[in-house]
Amino acid sequence: MKKGITALFILLFVGYGMAQTNSELLKHYESFYKEMQKQGDVNGVINALTHLNVLSPSKDRRDTLAYVYMNNNQHLEALNTIGIEKEESDSNLAVQIKAIALKALNQPKRALDQFEMLYGRKQTPYLAYEIADLKIQLGDNDGAAVNIDYGIDKATEEMKYAFYERQQPYEVSLKAAFYHLKGLVAYNKDKNNIDAAIGFIDEALKSDPNFNLASMSKQALQSRKEAIPE
Repeated sequence: MKKGITALFILLFVGYGMAQTNSELLKHYESFYKEMQKQGDVNGVINALTHLNVLSPSKDRRDTLAYVYMNNNQHLEALNTIGIEKEESDSNLAVQIKAIALKALNQPKRALDQFEMLYGRKQTPYLAYEIADLKIQLGDNDGAAVNIDYGIDKATEEMKYAFYERQQPYEVSLKAAFYHLKGLVAYNKDKNNIDAAIGFIDEALKSDPNFNLASMSKQALQSRKEAIPE
């Protein structure tokens, strides 16, 4: 009987000690997380969030950790944290992380699924652009055209979109970005009518003359036009 009581006492004592230790660790890493945020130390923030999520797992912490990874261009780590599956129960943040990370890792079909889920929750010109761009990559030009027309209609002059194909990133108006896509779709649907495609790209360049990607597309189309035998 005494042995049983002693064993029970030890279990209770160990359990209490572990609870104390867990609570203390949580407080430690919560303070550590705040300090790393204050210092702008991304690796420190990741370290703190990883420990917090192990000590006290939650979807919010998991999503925040994945977001930090994604924002640091660690897209594979972001997806390892939250997965790649299409989950209706996911928060908007989780779906956004999956969409951006999958696109960055050249997974257009899976990225499109996530962007379309976001678009189904709330339509915006920015999401329409991402969806149209991915649909073009996947050969769905008719589907892309629908999103492009929506974007041209809804995009305001204040809306900008960033491009990174040059060493120095730059921004153009979102509407100009849509006209560039419209030119690509026009060419994909009728490769014999290059002038129509160039016309849409000229519309983009009229709005943003320094739109480098549009200029490159126009040059490529002009070269193809010149190569067509008369």
